[in-house]
Amino acid sequence: MNAPDTGKLTLKDWPHSPLHRLPKAGTFIVTAGTYQKQSLFNTPLRLTRLTNLLLELVDKHGWQLHAWAVFPNHYHFVGECGDAKRLHELVRELHSRSAKDINREEASEGRKIWFSYWESQITFHRSFLARLNYVHQNAVRHRLVSRASAYTWCSAGWFERRADGAFFRTVSSFPVDRVSVPDDFEVESAP
Repeated sequence: MNAPDTGKLTLKDWPHSPLHRLPKAGTFIVTAGTYQKQSLFNTPLRLTRLTNLLLELVDKHGWQLHAWAVFPNHYHFVGECGDAKRLHELVRELHSRSAKDINREEASEGRKIWFSYWESQITFHRSFLARLNYVHQNAVRHRLVSRASAYTWCSAGWFERRADGAFFRTVSSFPVDRVSVPDDFEVESAP
């Protein structure tokens, strides 16, 4: 028996992409990777431009950023918004503008730069603290620096300088080896 024709499209979830159903406000950890994990943001200038664009757009789209780390082939951030549906708008603009910039720079118009992004809502305080530390320690995890605050394109140094000392020590004490975040990106070396 066929379903009645209501005149509305009935779309199924695309089976090869993560679902982005964000019906309510909250705090999220977001990870995005470049297409085929290519190290396209492989210079200090490119990393700085991508980081600055991220910081500009989280403000524009009404997000409060708690932590971020930007690498040649991926990024992570922990952010909070009163309207979680705005995440798609933020990521779409970030990916579109950064892709156009790098493609214009390399005379490769239309080349695919970004693969996808994954988000996970953070619902427990301890999970929030662990993910903050995960994002801050990501450059150490990828063996780019020995101390997280030494990595320029990350909030770790900012957090170390600006956070209340007790809060900094609390966040830093959370182990990150059991945090489940899509992060199988090999980063070759620090630019």
